[in-house]
Order: sequence, then structure tokens, then C-alpha cells
Amino acid sequence: MSSSIVKYASRDTNNNHEDDNERIDLVDGSDLTTPNLSLPAQTFLQAAISLKDKVVQVTWGRQYTNYASTDPTVYTGLLGTAFTCLRAYEATGSLQDLRLCSEIVDSCASIARSSTRHVTFLCGKGGVYALGAVAANYCGDQQKRDLYLDCFLEVSQERALPVGPEEGGFGMSYDLLYGRAGFLWAALFINKHLGAETVPNDLLMPVVEAVLAGGRAGASDNTACPLMYRWHGTRYWGAAHGLAGILHALLHFPTLSTDDIEDVKGTLRYMMSNRFLHSGNYPVSEGNPRDMLVQWSHGATGIGITLCKASEVLPNDREFRNVAIEAGEVVWKSGLVKKVGLADGAAGNAYAFLSLYRLTGESIYIDRAKAFACCLFHDQRNPTTSSPFNGADHAYSLFQGQAGVACLWFDLLGPENSKFPGYEV
Repeated sequence: MSSSIVKYASRDTNNNHEDDNERIDLVDGSDLTTPNLSLPAQTFLQAAISLKDKVVQVTWGRQYTNYASTDPTVYTGLLGTAFTCLRAYEATGSLQDLRLCSEIVDSCASIARSSTRHVTFLCGKGGVYALGAVAANYCGDQQKRDLYLDCFLEVSQERALPVGPEEGGFGMSYDLLYGRAGFLWAALFINKHLGAETVPNDLLMPVVEAVLAGGRAGASDNTACPLMYRWHGTRYWGAAHGLAGILHALLHFPTLSTDDIEDVKGTLRYMMSNRFLHSGNYPVSEGNPRDMLVQWSHGATGIGITLCKASEVLPNDREFRNVAIEAGEVVWKSGLVKKVGLADGAAGNAYAFLSLYRLTGESIYIDRAKAFACCLFHDQRNPTTSSPFNGADHAYSLFQGQAGVACLWFDLLGPENSKFPGYEV
């Protein structure tokens, strides 16, 4: 990507989420919508297929046979490659991609069975079993579908999932990456693809109630905010570890009581009222004064997508729609970030515009998503700037690398059906 298009952050980044990407210099909208950045849909399709093939080659090729054993997750590991293949199948109908997705999931499952760690979609065995059931269902393999569903239902028996704080239930976190919200998302993914009540509500609602109870207990010393959660002692606001991700999962359950909905709405309003006045962006965590991050993990992108969901679920509360649009403006005016992936990069930020397009139907958001996508495309083609991002281990992963870019390009072929991988159901 040429310097005439965008200036990247001058500081190198590290693995600390709070320091992953400084906000870059503002980029005038005209710099991102010039004719040389306008690409036809066929170009995005070809680029997406080519990049997906590269992701598969790097992560699933024979020379990388140890990749799954090091990281079988959706977030940064081999299961993210399987998810990308599923997205390719949904976009193109390629049975080869569907079979490849299923084959990769099977490999990840052999590792997941011996893992006692997380039960979430993005970072745990919940994702392996959920994606395995969906892929098997698409393949018409009823036996394997039922096998993976049985494995997921076994995960749902994890005793800590439905335990409220009054019973000492703070042992399992509540966040999307590692906690109960991430388990709920995996169940929502299954029910979307395989039918409502595939994972029954009588299994899920006790977990939902535990999440709400934990949020109320966590907010007991802050009367202005109904729900609050800690991850490793910090009250995060973003999608990965904080309020945005947890509230986003809760908003998918229409059976919430009136009091529950009011607490979700009150928490969103608290966040809206405490955004930075000069930028409209959001703090990384409660009381954090630094206004730097606009990504999915922390900042306006993830919170804006959650506000889009709130506007969809609560259409009579116009404020959520208005502030979701404002969050999109923050993402646009902040320009491109140095990384490329979904968690902290330009691909993830582009999904804020796709969410707003589905919410509003306004074509300006398609144009903005395409502008980010075109910059990523030209960066791929420029041998002087293209490089493995975030180190060899994660360079082609879904959330920190190139697989996320491929998913964005596939989603641009049908933006009305686009979904942020692992976040929007």
C-alpha cells in the first residue's frame, strides 16, 4: 500500500492487546475511494480464492503437519483455516472447499478431545464441535453430524457454565474468547445452521442467566452501569474480553425478561455516555484514559457492531442506531491500521461498515468496506510492502492474519449476507 494512500502507525506493535495498534494519522475519505482502488466483484472473488488457497497451503500443507498440534483454534490456529474454507463454500458452492473444511475439523477434533481448557467457539473445543457439526450437515453426513453434536452437548455439561456468582461461579470467565459468552456463541452458530433448538434452550438459558447474574455482581459497586465483568482483573469494554462481546451474545436470546433487557440496554447506554468526547471512540477498559484503539478487540469497531445488533433487536430505541452510525464514522475517520486481520486489523474494521450496510441499506457503507478491502488487495500485490504479518505463527490465521482478509473478500460478494466471522451469527 503506497504512502500516498495511507500512513501507518510509526510504532511497531507487540502482543499486548492494549498496545496492538495505535491510531494512525487521519485519512481523508477521497484517498480511499480514488478510481485506482475500485475493483470489480470478479477481482475480489479471484483474490479471495487465491488467498484462501495460500492459507490452506501454509497451514495444512504437508510441511506444516505440526500446525494443528500447536494451535487447533479458530482464533489463530488451524480451525480458522477450516472456517475460511466453509466461508469459501458458502460463497462459491465449491464442494472441494467443503470437504477440506470437514477434513481439517476432524484433525482438530483429535486434539480437542484431550484438551480440558476452553469451551468457546473462538478458542476452545466448542468451536471444533460446532464447526464439525455444521460442516458434516452440509456434507450430508448424518452420522458425523450427530457425533459432533453429541460432543458439543457433552461440553454443555461443564458444571461451571450455569453457576451464578451467588454459588461461587466466578471460576469461569464470561468473555467471548475464553468464557461463557463464547460457549453461547458456539451454540448460536449451531442453531443458526442446523435449526432452532438443536442445542435446546433449557441448556442455554441457565448459562445466560449465570452471565447476567455475574454481570450484576460485577457492577455492584457502580450504580450507573447494570452489568460489568472482569477479565484478569480488568473491566474491559471491547468485543474480545469485555462488555461488547458479552452483550452481543446476550442480544441473540429473545426470551430475556424485561429486567434483563433493561440491564443490557442500560449497560450500552452507560458505554455510549462515556465514550471519548473529542473522537467518539470508546475506552479499552473502565476508566482507561487512552484513546488509541478502534479495532474489533478494543474500540469502536467491535462496540459499533454490537450497537448494530442492539438496533436490530430493539428498533424502537433509535439511540442505538444513531450511535452505531457514529461508531462507523470513528472507524472511517481513523483510517487504516497497520495489521490486516479481524481482531486488530483493517479486515476486521471493514466489517463495521458491512454491519451498518445491513442495518441501514445505505450504499456508502459498501463503498467504505470496499475501500478498505481494495487497500488490502493492493497491499497483497505490492512486493515491496507485502509480508507475513504478526510473525510466522499467525501470519495466515483467521483473526490475526490473512485468512480474515480472504473472508472479507468473500463477504463482499454478497454484503447483504455478510457476517463478522465468530462474532455475528
